[in-house]
Order: sequence, then C-alpha cells, then structure tokens
Amino acid sequence: MAVEKTTGAAFSWEPTPETIERANITRFMREVDARALDDLWELARRDIGAFYDRLIGHLTLSWFRDYTNVLDCSRGIPFARWFVGGSYNASYNCIERHIAQGRGQSPAIIWESESGTTRTLTFDQLLAEVCKVCGILSDARIRKGATVGIFMPLLPETAIALLAIGRIGAIAVPAFSGYGAKALATRLNDAKAKVLLTADGTHRRGKFVDMKSIADAACDEVPSIERVIVVRYNDAPCLWNDKRDVDWHKATFAQPHFVEAAQTEANDPYLLLYTSGSTGRPKGAVHGHAGFPVKVQIDQYLCFDVKPGDRMLWFTDMGWMMGPFLVLGALGLGAAAVLYDGTPDYPHNGRLWEVCARHKVTHLGIAPTGIRSLMVHGDEVPRKHDLSALRILGSTGEAWNPEPYRWFSDVVGGGNLPIINYSGGTEISGGILGCFPIRPLVPCAFHGPVPGMDADVFDDEGLSVRGKVGELVIRQPWPGMTLGFWHDDERYLQTYWSRFKDVWVHGDWASVSEDGFWYIHGRSDDTINVAGKRVGPAEYESALVGHGSVREAAAIAVPDEIKGDAVVCLAVLRPGWEGTDELRAALMQAVIGSLGKALAPKAIKFVDDLPRTRNAKLMRRVARARYLKLGDLGDLTALENPASLEAIDNAI
Repeated sequence: MAVEKTTGAAFSWEPTPETIERANITRFMREVDARALDDLWELARRDIGAFYDRLIGHLTLSWFRDYTNVLDCSRGIPFARWFVGGSYNASYNCIERHIAQGRGQSPAIIWESESGTTRTLTFDQLLAEVCKVCGILSDARIRKGATVGIFMPLLPETAIALLAIGRIGAIAVPAFSGYGAKALATRLNDAKAKVLLTADGTHRRGKFVDMKSIADAACDEVPSIERVIVVRYNDAPCLWNDKRDVDWHKATFAQPHFVEAAQTEANDPYLLLYTSGSTGRPKGAVHGHAGFPVKVQIDQYLCFDVKPGDRMLWFTDMGWMMGPFLVLGALGLGAAAVLYDGTPDYPHNGRLWEVCARHKVTHLGIAPTGIRSLMVHGDEVPRKHDLSALRILGSTGEAWNPEPYRWFSDVVGGGNLPIINYSGGTEISGGILGCFPIRPLVPCAFHGPVPGMDADVFDDEGLSVRGKVGELVIRQPWPGMTLGFWHDDERYLQTYWSRFKDVWVHGDWASVSEDGFWYIHGRSDDTINVAGKRVGPAEYESALVGHGSVREAAAIAVPDEIKGDAVVCLAVLRPGWEGTDELRAALMQAVIGSLGKALAPKAIKFVDDLPRTRNAKLMRRVARARYLKLGDLGDLTALENPASLEAIDNAI
C-alpha cells in the first residue's frame, strides 16, 4: 500500500513505507479490499452492520456464544443494540485469550508509584489475582447485575478490581480518586452500590491523601453499601469498621486461584461511568460487555496501532474514561497497561520521562494541557531520558495549540513519531475522530472519523458543511454507544438526540478543511459569540501560547452591552516573564494578528494558575464563573488545584 498523499498542508510527520506496511489498519484494509482511508470510511457508511461484522471477525475476539444479529434497531437508533444473542466477557478476552495464545508470562500490568516503587504482573499472575477478588466479591454477596464502586488510586489492584467485577457479571462504577466525600456519595447513591473497593490512601506531590476517611464519610451517606474492601497500600493508620470493612490482601489468602468467567450477554451492563457538567446531577452512562471493551480495542487497534507486547501509559485516573480505556483496550490486544500513580513533574520535572524510559513505554498518552505544563521545563529534560522505545504519541481531552503540539512532536517524539490525536467521550466509549499511522499529519488536526463512526459537521439547519465551523454529529449507531443513562432514558434522549432526528449531537464544534483534515474547536457550550461572530476559546489561547511568553491560557466570555459577549483572556506566564503592561500590549497584538481587530479581547489578565482536572483538562467554565464572581461555580468535584480559584481572584 502506497503512502496516501494529502495536499495543501505542511506535514509534521510522514509515515515510511515500512510503517504503513506493518500497521494494523493496513492489514484490515487489505482484508476488506479498501485501497485508501476514504474507501474504508465509505465501506462503513454504506452498511454499518456488515462493516463491524467484518472488523470483529478480524480482531478474533473470543465469544462464548456467537451473536445472531450484529445490529438491532427495533427500539430506534438511540437504543440500538449490538451483537445481539452473543455471549462475551471482557475479563476473559483481556486475560485468558492471551494466555491461550502463549503470552501467559508476558507483562500485563506494569505499575510505578510517585515514590518510585514498581510492580509487574504477567497475564498468568493477573488471572490469579482477578479470580481471588472474584471470591471476595462473592463472599460479599455480589452477583450478576449488582453495582460495585471503585475509589482507588492507579494501582495494580485498581485494574484487578475492574476486571474482577466484570468477570462475575457485576457492574463496575469507577470514581475519580480525587473526589471528596459528597461527590463520591452522590455517585454511589445513584448507582445503589452494594460494595466499595478503596485504598487507605495515596500520595500526591509527597503529601498523604487519606482516601479511607473520604470513603468512610461517603459510605455513611449511602444506605446500600454493605462492604468496604480496603487495599492497605500505604499501611497507614485508619479507622476500621469491623462490621463493614474487609482487608483486601488478608481476604485474598483463602480465595480460589481460578474462577470461571461469567457468560455475560453482549448488552449486559458492565460499566457505569459518571460524567459531570456545569449543571444538574452527574450522568451515569451505561456500557455493556461487548460495548465499551470492544470499542476501545477497535480504536487502539486502528488508530494507535497497538500490538501484543506493546506497553501503553496514559496519564489518567480510573475514574475518567481513559482509565478503563487503558486497561481494557491494551490488555484486550495483548499489550501491557503501564499505570503511573503520580504527577508528571514530581519529585523532579523529568518524572514522566523517567517512567517512560524505565518501563520502555511504546505508547504515551497525555492531554495538551499536560504538555503545556511540561514544556516550560525545557527541551533538555525529556532528552536526558532514553525514549527510544516510544512508537506512538497520543492525545485527547481538549483542542491543541500549535506550539505545544510541535514541542510534543519534535522534542519528545524527535520528529519521528506520529501524534494520534483522538477525540470522543465517555458516552461514546472512545473516539469519534482520530489519526492513523498510514497518512501524513498536520499539527493539531485529525485525519477524520474512526472507521465505523459515521461522523459529520452540521450547520444550524442540520446540513453537512465543509470549510466552516459547525456541530460534530454522528449519523449512524456504533458499538460502544452508551446503552442509555442510568434509569433516565428521557435525559439521555434530550441530551444527545433531541436536535436532529436520529442524529447524535456531541456538543463539540468541529470543521473539515478543504484538504480534508478535521479540527475540534472546543465544546459548543464554550463558544463565544462576539457581535454575531462565533469563535472558539482555543483560537485565542493558541495565539497567546504561540507568543512564547504564555504557558497556558483560558479565553472566557463576559457580558457586553454592545457585542453581547466580549472576551477576557486569562494567561499564565512562563518562568522568567513578568506581567507588565508592555507584555499585555504585545499579547493583544498577537491575538489581533491571529483573529483580527474585530475579535480583539476586551482584556488580558495575568494569573498564577488556572483550574484543571487531574488529567490536565482545562476547566474553562469554572474559570469564567470565578472571574465573574458568580455565586454557583457548578460541579467542582473534578477540580485538581483549588488554589487556582484564588489565583483568578488575584488576576492583574
């Protein structure tokens, strides 16, 4: 297969013929007689069910019972069901399938703590540990369909918990390890969880985080909780409730080393993943056994080119979608999941690169904000470490700015590695748009839809548009689409299906350029309307970061009597720069030079920090609410750095 040519763009990376030849997606394209990506996209659009039937067969997944109907839309497209009649268990496919193929002694879980402690589990060892936890859950009277919470740092036991819950046919409810008691209790109460798996605590930037106390306070408010199973990770003193608490490791001693995987139906619920927005209670997206796990394997196979023996590290938390994505996707394809329970620049600013080098990471994923925070330490920091094992760089969570993208590509990747830009969501089970290691890349762009995702860009009237910004939509169902919101079908339909008939409206602004590249411009609810001109915050932020003095920026909308919205830019400066009026004027000119005088910001303010989540996603709505001194800041449960709120108060 020849290199696919794309004109009109300056490439940041181009594949070699050898790269194309050994790519997973090349193998599949040859199997279905697709000569180019456009052929593959068209093949999927023409008959979505037949496309996925071929793809699932290509992946050689293990089914206890073959499905009789690949796609059932009898309840309507919003409630499409895939692989009907099939029996599939994610735990079996993530472990035994690879043991049967002779990879039992290969690494499955590679873990490192913030302090540098490491641990590795082979597929054989992982199976034994998962089965022991199945026994503990059985002793706690957990049966098929029961909900089990996971409130843990990123430990080997966290991945074990996720797999064990699915192995017995129960429903896993992962929660962000940084939640407070109220946020945790809200999700456990909504899920009616019977058991919570937690840890005594963890360390963040050298400080102990007492997770057991948070878990106790939350469980006291959740009547359905009967047991709390505790990993003594730090062996820290903690209050013990003899009637409720179970010591994880002591309890495993008497447990069997093998438990048969339940023959769960393809659409039996496996994951209940809560997402939160600016208003309303958290939404519980329900995912099935052959939904989320299958979708993330598809995406990792086609987009990230994951192969048996690879090692993927994604900087995330099990409470975010990318945590289960890492574990279920990498293990499902026979690769190792590298879990790093720490921060990327502590106790020194090269910590993440050190972890990648030590464990010979082949796939590294991180949000653009994470790269912006790391690049300020200088080019020499990653270059001190042997990153030669890296083969693929990954990114998701928000839109890129050009300068951090180029730094990730040139400094970390040496200009030789593709950045697989990836965008989707929790309710999607992975990506809508992606990149592929067989086609040249341009900075910040996507090649297009993940094959099998019938994505498009619509204007306000529901017409497909090119060369202008519109709503990102999906026109046909896909495996991995949420089975609905937990006990709330009406909210599910209203959120995603109410605008255009039988079309999923994702809530992202997107565009497709004349040369065929796709771009994400941020959340549509973040969009700013300046005198009738719609503009995304990322455009302002890219102009500021591109100046060289700004490490990170947030563009927010503020009320304006004449324009409707005006823009205020909050800028965090790089070390060595001072927030002077002269710099402010220079930054203003940089924005005007990029966007034009009509879209000039009302003000540029200097701040010491901006609110973000632990996986480095910028929380613009919180920044806006704090700057405008609104009484309600919305949901703050994901906020990693509360001191950033005071930093906005002190903006100059």
